[in-house]
Amino acid sequence: MTTASAPTKGNSKARVGVQRFGTFLSGMIMPNIPALIAWGIFTAFFIEVGWTPNADLATIVGPFIHYLLPIIIAYTGGNIVYGVRGGVVASIAVMGAIAGSDKLIADFNATLPEGASQLGQVHMFIGAMIMAPLAAYTMKWLDSLWEGKIKAGFEMLVNMFSAGIWGFVMAVVGFYPIAWLVNGLMTVLSNAVNWLVEMNLLPLTSILIEPAKVLFLNNAINHGVLTPLGIQQAAEDGSSILFLLEANPGPGLGLLLAFAIFGLGAARASAPGAALIQFVGGIHEVYFPYALMKPVTILALIAGGMTGVTTNMLLGGALRAPAAPGSILAVLAQTATGSYVAVILSVVLSAAVTFVIAAIILRASRKRDLAAMAATDDAFGAAITQTQAAKGKSSDALSNLRGGAATQAGGGIEPATMTEREIKSIVFACDAGMGSSAMGASVLRNKIKKAGIEDVTVVNKAIAALDGSADLIITQNQLTDRARAQAPDAVHISVDNFMNSPRYDEVVELVKDQHES
Repeated sequence: MTTASAPTKGNSKARVGVQRFGTFLSGMIMPNIPALIAWGIFTAFFIEVGWTPNADLATIVGPFIHYLLPIIIAYTGGNIVYGVRGGVVASIAVMGAIAGSDKLIADFNATLPEGASQLGQVHMFIGAMIMAPLAAYTMKWLDSLWEGKIKAGFEMLVNMFSAGIWGFVMAVVGFYPIAWLVNGLMTVLSNAVNWLVEMNLLPLTSILIEPAKVLFLNNAINHGVLTPLGIQQAAEDGSSILFLLEANPGPGLGLLLAFAIFGLGAARASAPGAALIQFVGGIHEVYFPYALMKPVTILALIAGGMTGVTTNMLLGGALRAPAAPGSILAVLAQTATGSYVAVILSVVLSAAVTFVIAAIILRASRKRDLAAMAATDDAFGAAITQTQAAKGKSSDALSNLRGGAATQAGGGIEPATMTEREIKSIVFACDAGMGSSAMGASVLRNKIKKAGIEDVTVVNKAIAALDGSADLIITQNQLTDRARAQAPDAVHISVDNFMNSPRYDEVVELVKDQHES
């Protein structure tokens, strides 16, 4: 079916590939955040330096992080690839990696002289992220070899034994090469982070993290590197600064406040609400479109991020476990004992620095933006024009920001295209399928309800979970290509901001017209 938005040519294949990789990692980690929070609570209360030390309950902390968390992450990843069958085989496989890692550490420690500092356990989070898709995809491939060739009555026998045998094989693979690989990788990454800390260079990570967030590449960095390393540090030291590198809500808050005071038109009007959702709700995606409208403001985000990291380095700010979503409430809930002043100050200072720099940028370009508005009568369009001028070339992805996804011929929903299919199921899709997409679904659901339309469902999903059943899929501009590849037969609409898009009224009118015709 022809979609309602033109392909976003500005999206490079490499970036889409990294986004897809990050989405898969996010899909394994995000559903298990409650388990990470539970582990953080056990750590906060019951370890020796916790709020209420309890030697008996503290014994839960070690097995929880060393066995339970990697296994449920592996199960989740395997389930994404190949359902429950994939999840079970992946869980068996990661158990081999855990045991193999422990054996390597024990053998190494046995070679050390008496009294030397020994290596601690390596927790197989990265091992789970490797073993889960490897085990599940290979199990799926094996099943395809004898699909339809098994005699009636023997299906269950073959299915059970094949999964058990392949789980055994993958556990052996995990025990030897994967355990060796992950232990080496964790050693390299840990040494790199320690070097950055020792050289006082950790704030430089913001140069990579802040632009990556705006381009929806943050999941690959956060869940692929920072979370596993942070958990490893937290298991050894009780907390980690790495949990704050990406989750700090200060830079996003500072940018949105600058737009709320010094922005123009629709950007200024929507920024206060976006700031509340970003800071308290923890949905950082709501500030990404504002940075995309004026990419030079990414410099303000980088400066704010560096300020926050520097503050935490100097004052010892750290979290016990990942803060997800990146809400100030989640950050405070996971803040390590004795780190509250540092963490709060890092958020405040990062927001202040971002606000000041972004305000200067917005004030400096105000006259040009006003002139553009007068000529186009479109504040978002004016900002996009400035963005394209800065890029030196046009971009369909940025053009879609002028009010939503544009068709090849122009903006808006093209009736001839849209009415080819009756809209009964609407899906908001984002990376994890939890934060910004849930917010957008709620906004449109309320609009449809107020319009008196009762037989249209509006839900939110992760892009990876799109199954072709949706009639209409709504995504943010940077993610539309991936959603289209996942569900090519649906009608696709791109929006710049899930919280407040004029496209929602167009969708409501379309569905209403279909019901009345």
